Amino acid sequence: MLTFVALLRGINVSGRKKIRMADLQKSFEALGFDKVRSYLQSGNVIFRSRRTDPKKLASDIKARIAEDFGYDVDILVLSAKEINRVAGSNPLFPRLGKDATLFHATFLFQPVSKADFEKLNLPAQPGEQAVLLGQVVLLFCPNGYGRTKLNNSFFEKKLGVPATTRNWRTVLALQDLCRE
Repeated sequence: MLTFVALLRGINVSGRKKIRMADLQKSFEALGFDKVRSYLQSGNVIFRSRRTDPKKLASDIKARIAEDFGYDVDILVLSAKEINRVAGSNPLFPRLGKDATLFHATFLFQPVSKADFEKLNLPAQPGEQAVLLGQVVLLFCPNGYGRTKLNNSFFEKKLGVPATTRNWRTVLALQDLCRE
C-alpha cells in the first residue's frame, strides 16, 4: 500500500462547505482506504491505498464527497513521495528565514509550463518571492499571506488552473504524517 495526501479545496472556509473531519475520515474509509487521518479542519487527509493512480483516487474521493455531503469539491491527491519532494526542495526555505509562517505552497491542480509562469507579472510586494517547482508555487511572504497579492486567487486567475494553498507548517506536518 502507498501513502497519499488528499488536499481538498475550499472546505470549512468562512463557514462554507462544512465537513466534520470525523465524517470525512469515514467517507475515505468507505472507499477502502486504510490508516485515514486528517490534519486540521481545512481539508488535508492522509491515507493509504492499494490503488496508485492519484487522478483516479481524486475522482473517487470527489464523487464520494458529493454523495455523502452534497458538495462539489476539487481534490488534489499527491503521493507521500511528492510531498517529500516539495518539502525537501523549497529553495526559499530556510534561506530567507526560519519562520515557517512566512512561507506557503500553492498546489496547482494541473501542470503549467515554466515559461507561462515566468511570463506572469507578479504583484509582489518588497521582499516577496514566488518560484515554481513542478506543480507547486512556493511563496515567501514576509508581510504575511493575508497581505500578499500572490494569493491562491491570483494564481488561479492568471494561470487558468484550480489551486489550493497551504502554509509551510502544514506542508511539513503532512510530510511528517506521511512517514508515520
